[in-house]
Amino acid sequence: MAGGKIDLGETPESALHREIREELGVGATDVAELGVFEADAYGHAPGTRLHMTCYLGELTADPFPSGEIAELRYFTLAEYEAMPHVAPGSLLVFQRLHTLGLIDD
Repeated sequence: MAGGKIDLGETPESALHREIREELGVGATDVAELGVFEADAYGHAPGTRLHMTCYLGELTADPFPSGEIAELRYFTLAEYEAMPHVAPGSLLVFQRLHTLGLIDD
């Protein structure tokens, strides 16, 4: 999932488009909010909470690793759940996508 913090003066939507360009090297169209997700922040001190608004959209081209990420990987929900280190917030998002029929088991 491409993502990051909203910079001072940015709207959530402009931050979304900036992060997609920085991390995936492409643009996005037909963006719609998927939902707001809250969970323990992975890799942070206990009690640190994550609050993220996630969106769905269409990419303007095939994504490629750029800037802040080293590689792209596609996986099923079951594969993600079996990974040794699972970010709780990401798991909530993938479970929602699965519930909506947008990703496979």
